[in-house]
Amino acid sequence: MATFHFDLVSPEKLAFSGEVDQVDIPGVEGDFGVLAGHAPVVAAIRPGILTITTAGKHEKVIVLGGLAEVSEKGLTVLADVATSLTELDRVRFAETISEMEEGLKEHEGSELDNAIERLDHYKSIQQQLNSTAMH
Repeated sequence: MATFHFDLVSPEKLAFSGEVDQVDIPGVEGDFGVLAGHAPVVAAIRPGILTITTAGKHEKVIVLGGLAEVSEKGLTVLADVATSLTELDRVRFAETISEMEEGLKEHEGSELDNAIERLDHYKSIQQQLNSTAMH
């Protein structure tokens, strides 16, 4: 399988840089996979789990929004937050969801809609974390 260069960057660090076989990205308009030779594209990322495939091994990283750009140089993801599942504090993540649920009372109108959408994304991530496929 042909490989391509992939950089995953967050404000805190360069989370990943190297040659990969495939990257699956949680896009705002739907999840999509990138392989070598993918057409150039810029896409917004929603909170979700990004999967990096290299030599048959899968590395999963939680991203909480950002942008993905595919170019002739490869793929660059600029993530608001990028946390490897091995680094994730699952208890703290669950606490964050509880805090978000409590915080819904403070919002109304379109602000409430946005808060509910973000909460739904976090719950989706939590559901994926708890599924047997993630262990």
